[in-house]
Amino acid sequence: MSLREASVEEIVESLAFALRYEGRKRVSHADETMARITADRLVRHLAESGFVLMRVLGAAAPSDGGGGRLSG
Repeated sequence: MSLREASVEEIVESLAFALRYEGRKRVSHADETMARITADRLVRHLAESGFVLMRVLGAAAPSDGGGGRLSG
């Protein structure tokens, strides 16, 4: 398995997806704007704390079924 450093945008997208969905089901209490703000702040904090997130080469991002910003 080959790994590469995940980009900031990939991390933000994945965290924002996790804040908006449980599995593939939309969570009604977490809207897209708040999920994006929270994800940006989490990524900034992780970077400032020295964390590096890795991603498997060729791994697809989660998908919301085509109705939102993320695609798989």
